[in-house]
Amino acid sequence: METTEGRSTKWRRFMLVLNCVILSIGNCGGPLISRLYFLRGGNRIWFTSWLVTGAWPLTFIPLAAAYAFRRSTEGPTTKLFFITPKLFASAAAIGVFTGLDDYLYTYGVAKLPVSTSALLIATQLAFTAGFAFLLVKQKFTAYSVNAIVLLTMGAGVLAFGASSDRPNGESNKEYILGFILTLLAALLYGFILPWIELVYKQAKQAITYTLVLEIQLVMCFAATAFCTVGMIINKDFQAISREANEFEMGKAKYYVVVIWTAILWQCFYVGAVGVICYGSSLLSAVIIAVLLSVTEVLGVVFYGEKFESQKGISLALSLWGMVSYFYGDFKISRKTNKTINQNQNPEAQMAQSQTLPM
Repeated sequence: METTEGRSTKWRRFMLVLNCVILSIGNCGGPLISRLYFLRGGNRIWFTSWLVTGAWPLTFIPLAAAYAFRRSTEGPTTKLFFITPKLFASAAAIGVFTGLDDYLYTYGVAKLPVSTSALLIATQLAFTAGFAFLLVKQKFTAYSVNAIVLLTMGAGVLAFGASSDRPNGESNKEYILGFILTLLAALLYGFILPWIELVYKQAKQAITYTLVLEIQLVMCFAATAFCTVGMIINKDFQAISREANEFEMGKAKYYVVVIWTAILWQCFYVGAVGVICYGSSLLSAVIIAVLLSVTEVLGVVFYGEKFESQKGISLALSLWGMVSYFYGDFKISRKTNKTINQNQNPEAQMAQSQTLPM
């Protein structure tokens, strides 16, 4: 634990950047590899939803490392866990909704080109902004409002050409249902991000990164349990070996795709909750929205998806919205830092006021 304010600030910035990198890896890699699963013959939506949080045991690795470090400095009286029963219950509840969100999103990935689903998910920024205002009293500027409007318009442009990039062999009904469920997934995740931030704010204890990982562990476990029920009902466990044998890329590569799907999506969730801890839910939503534009381009490059005029306009509106948000955030940060410096240096402020003309 850093003991000085300067070192603590540097540590928070380092952790914020680190989690942004982890989030970037998961946010770009997760949708692409999930789409690869469906393009090469996979069709189990509940199983793919399960994979999104199924790698939750990996979180024990950094938790074990953190515990070993604390034990070496604090001795045998070191606490094993920091999460309280109240935080555990909140994280489990968020996890159940996350599992539902995973299913809605995965259905969209199965039915839509990744470039289309990525742009639709970008609308979660607007939903996050709305729920952040209601739950954590997020303040807005003209720039952030402009960003929200532009992103919403971008999704609306896609809606006008909703069936123009429908994959071959897929019915209009399935495509439209995938479109709607993807928007619902964006809405639900837009609620989940501020909910996590609210849990942090209401916790009556220090929010360390160890605690963040514990909360994320419980969330992903609950989400995986939710999807496990769906897999049992849909008989997905019995179908995995058969699907592996019929996979176009071969049985071995089927399991490689499955394993990496779980790992990359785990990066997404670890990064997202970390950014919320060291930044805010709105910042996490903005980063996700920015990276989805990158994912959209990668879908066109790797899978040869159509890039028609609607997607071009939608992408331009999304990027415009991102620039607007970051510019507004930059102005707010400068103003806030200036105010803090003035409050921390009252003598300098008084001297400045004395030099001003009467």
